[in-house]
Amino acid sequence: MPLFGKPRYTLVKIRKKDIPRGLWTKCGSCSQPIYNKELKANSRVCPKCNFHFPLTAHERIDLLIDKDTFVESNVNIETADPLNFQGHKSYKEKLEEDQKDTDLKEAVITGEGELNKKKISLAVTDSRFIMGSMGSVVGEKITRAIEYATAKKLPIIIVSGSGGGARMYEGMFSLMQMAKTSAALARHHKAGQVFISILTDPTMAGVMASFAGLGDIIIAEPKALIGFTGPRVIEQTIKQKLPQGFQRSEFMLEHGLIDMIVHRKQLKEVVSELLNYLS
Repeated sequence: MPLFGKPRYTLVKIRKKDIPRGLWTKCGSCSQPIYNKELKANSRVCPKCNFHFPLTAHERIDLLIDKDTFVESNVNIETADPLNFQGHKSYKEKLEEDQKDTDLKEAVITGEGELNKKKISLAVTDSRFIMGSMGSVVGEKITRAIEYATAKKLPIIIVSGSGGGARMYEGMFSLMQMAKTSAALARHHKAGQVFISILTDPTMAGVMASFAGLGDIIIAEPKALIGFTGPRVIEQTIKQKLPQGFQRSEFMLEHGLIDMIVHRKQLKEVVSELLNYLS
């Protein structure tokens, strides 16, 4: 028998085990993969770099409000199309598309609930719905939530996440909501009631220039983009390079626009302490 004869072996085909999809999420800041169960347990904050992922309106309500205490208000108000807006997509088509994708009727949810057993009026915008922009229905629902808080002598908390500002599809009808929500907050303040504004990434344009910027206390999540016009447009307009971190929460805190930056996992307790103190 030859020393180096033809080897005898059997080919075994190993089937690669399929890895189920949807188990991991790539961080938008540090690009590290995060196990989804770990991400959810950490309130959708990256455990490696502290990047705050976006939350839906319902997730934010669950974050702040005691379990089974939230009662939604003004559920059936629906948006009209006052300008019969036409474009690449009509306004009606855009509304129907976002209603289907988000299972929301509009970009804000309002209602009443308990935060550590203290009753509050709450409004939360959702950036998935036309970028959380403020049309006539969003303005009306927020105004009603404020007026309800004033009448019932409750604090009002508004969580803002709007990259769209006032909704161009409705023209002047949308811009009017800035004055309407601001006037309602002025009456709330005059009645001696508390308004805490919580800013998330991004909070921009007409939303920031109206109710979002009027809080007795203004809280922001870390590294949230906050301002009126975006930094890229400003740079193109003034032909100058903007400072590092311009319009981020940390920059705004340093320059006095906001009162504090709070990690999402600590938000409920911080708001609860503020309500106890301000009451």
